Amino acid sequence: MTLLQTHPRSADADSVHRTVADAMDAAGPQVWDDMTVEVALSVMAAARTGHLVVCDDDGQCTALITLARLTDVRNGSAYTDRVRLRDVDDGDGPFASPTATVAETEAAMVDRRLGALPVVDEHGNALGVLARSCLSGRSS
Repeated sequence: MTLLQTHPRSADADSVHRTVADAMDAAGPQVWDDMTVEVALSVMAAARTGHLVVCDDDGQCTALITLARLTDVRNGSAYTDRVRLRDVDDGDGPFASPTATVAETEAAMVDRRLGALPVVDEHGNALGVLARSCLSGRSS
């Protein structure tokens, strides 16, 4: 498991002291990495979400996969209906720690061009999701 490395940057006092645990949303749908892309797309549609938390056989979070990524895979020339999520995700992160500050995590997300990060505990269990689109309204 690779936790996102963050470095403090100047920001308003509220976002400097708030932690990721204070700002994250519920993890939402969690699926296993042996699920096919087609089934994952169906789960996303039913849940009306743009991402899924992907877990391995031990229940540890391995990735956050987006609708855009799955759509790209499905539209690719190498796609078959047997492609599984473990074949799609880049594996092992990045993840956010619930104890990191919102300011430093948001800055790291901007630097890495990430729209959302799964938030995991020290055992790799998904606790929630930190979406960058929600941070600007919360930290102002």
